[in-house]
Amino acid sequence: MTASPLPQGAGYGVVVGLGMAFAIGMILTTYMLKRYQHERMTSEEFSTAGRTVKTGLVASAVVSSWTWAATLLQSSGVAYRYGVSGPFFYASGATVQIILFATIAIELKKRAPDAHTFLEVVRARYGPIGHVVFLCFGLFTNILVTAMLLTGGSAVVTDLTGMHTVAACFLLPLGVVVYTLFGGIRATFLTDYIHTLILLIIILIFAFTTYSTSDLLGSPGRVWEILQQRSAEFPVAGNAQGSYLTMRSQEGAIFFVINLVGNFGTVFLDNGYWNKAIAASPASALPGYVLGGIAWFAIPWLCATTMGLACLALENTPAFPTYPNRMTSDAVSAGLVLPNAAVALLGKGGAACSLILIFMAVTSASSAELIAVSSIGTYDIYKTYINPRATGKQLILVSHSCVILYGLIMAGFSTGLYYAGVSMGYLYLLMGVIISSAVLPATLTLMWSKQNLLAAALSPILGLACSLIAWLVTSSKQNNGVINVTTSGQNNPMLAGNVVALLSPFVFVPILTYLGGPQNYDWESMKTIAQVRDDDVPIPSMDSAGGDEDSKDTGSDALPPVTAAVTDSTATLDRASKIARGLTVFMTIALLVVWPMPMYGSGYIFSKKFFTGWVVVGIIWLLLSLIVVGLYPIWEGRFALAHTAKGVWYDISGQRGRRNKNLNPVPVLDAIDTAVPPDEVVVVEKDTV
Repeated sequence: MTASPLPQGAGYGVVVGLGMAFAIGMILTTYMLKRYQHERMTSEEFSTAGRTVKTGLVASAVVSSWTWAATLLQSSGVAYRYGVSGPFFYASGATVQIILFATIAIELKKRAPDAHTFLEVVRARYGPIGHVVFLCFGLFTNILVTAMLLTGGSAVVTDLTGMHTVAACFLLPLGVVVYTLFGGIRATFLTDYIHTLILLIIILIFAFTTYSTSDLLGSPGRVWEILQQRSAEFPVAGNAQGSYLTMRSQEGAIFFVINLVGNFGTVFLDNGYWNKAIAASPASALPGYVLGGIAWFAIPWLCATTMGLACLALENTPAFPTYPNRMTSDAVSAGLVLPNAAVALLGKGGAACSLILIFMAVTSASSAELIAVSSIGTYDIYKTYINPRATGKQLILVSHSCVILYGLIMAGFSTGLYYAGVSMGYLYLLMGVIISSAVLPATLTLMWSKQNLLAAALSPILGLACSLIAWLVTSSKQNNGVINVTTSGQNNPMLAGNVVALLSPFVFVPILTYLGGPQNYDWESMKTIAQVRDDDVPIPSMDSAGGDEDSKDTGSDALPPVTAAVTDSTATLDRASKIARGLTVFMTIALLVVWPMPMYGSGYIFSKKFFTGWVVVGIIWLLLSLIVVGLYPIWEGRFALAHTAKGVWYDISGQRGRRNKNLNPVPVLDAIDTAVPPDEVVVVEKDTV
């Protein structure tokens, strides 16, 4: 057992100290939004952020939510196992789902403009039976994702600092729970932006160190030369010529299918992505998800190509933590490829960067999961089955309670997984087996009017049964009847279970639909889902023809009728729907067929020049991602930021009267076109401070 590169104090300092710093920052941000932007934390605001989030923040939130611990750790692990094919197969196999989801997000906003969760839409169409089935699959998804975050994150924290894994499991969610309580989904958008910015900067540090400044490596050409040597010493079974520098990888292709199938479930069934689609303004849903998906692609691709291959290249040097031994399969599955490579590259600095990187990935995605489960607990359980006449204050209380309770439950569950020997890598391969049978019925709920209750409710259950049978039978047959964590976690059993889970509903849905008779649904009941009118702040409905009661008292400041706005939103969504369908087909074919398949079929071994170009394209792509999710949100929100800065300056300089006289609120997450000067924004509420 080698000594940890960082002391335990560093682990507690980052996990607790940085977590609390984000919590304090979010509390301060919430106060500033209330003081300078006249925003109030209602139950609607907590769950939907007013449904007006702009493109830049949607894109950064998508990138942050999709950058799990597994995005960085699992992708680096498959690069270590399979070479250059692993990072590409991870990235492409998890990007198309975001692009495809953009189409579904547009349909949701068209058909159920006032929904809080996707499960409300299911209940509006199929009633309680269908609702409960999808409620279970939705919670399965959130539990699996959060468990992956905490098991992967805690393993890295323990490896880098010696901090006990159980302590990490309980303390990692602590700061997230606090700032989510105060800021709701708005907290996830704003902290997602900060997390994403830090993530991208650290990945660029790793890339430039590996391919430019490192004394041990220092250029793509040097990395290529060492990988050639490692291919000769440790050839990869199933790869063309045993090389790490080829896209033809039999095990890599199997992982690609598992990854592709599993991530359909974790996008289409994770209420966190539906939450962000609901919170986005009609004009921002499509570009936000598309830009977010494209920007995200570069993160696992470049990060894993850098750190996974650097791990291979540095494994036989004294600077490597396990030297002179290679990493064990368990260590790779636990996600220790990236931190080990970082320590070999940059010593304690690399360990510190890895610790912060994983902390950012775990906490940002955990915040989205907390809000997702909180929304389900509040609107799909409490308001639906316990207290249908709940007030806004009651819903806020339930939302807060759900955040705390879920954080505690998942910390305990992840501790149990640690003692059971279940790693992040195992959960990542397993998730599709458990949840993917609900992907097709969920999609058709918004896309096909004929799917009936029988098909929607029964096909996920039948698919789950089939996938479990395929997974366990394949494991038993392949290992002479032995089924345990090791044998069931192999690629072939996981491949069988994942594929059966996703594809079996393609058989069950049409059969059950026509056995029970097509529903011929007219979509109208989805429009009856209503926003909650909070006790203290009335909220105008999307379908209302007038403003709220407070606005009527302001004379010339009254809100104009929203009929025209609703018409404009509908036209925007119709146009976005057509674009989304075409873009979905194009991106899917490009990322899954046109780019990888010729390289796989040819068995091409990367030359030094080609590998150099491969790396350069990855770095350029990540720099463009930094512009999209780092700079663009600032540009979009420039008026609101300037407005708030003026308010702060007036207050600290003792010019409160000038602030009250000159400043009108410019909501930070508002969908108002940035071309509109801030002094033309309507004042809805008077400053009560």
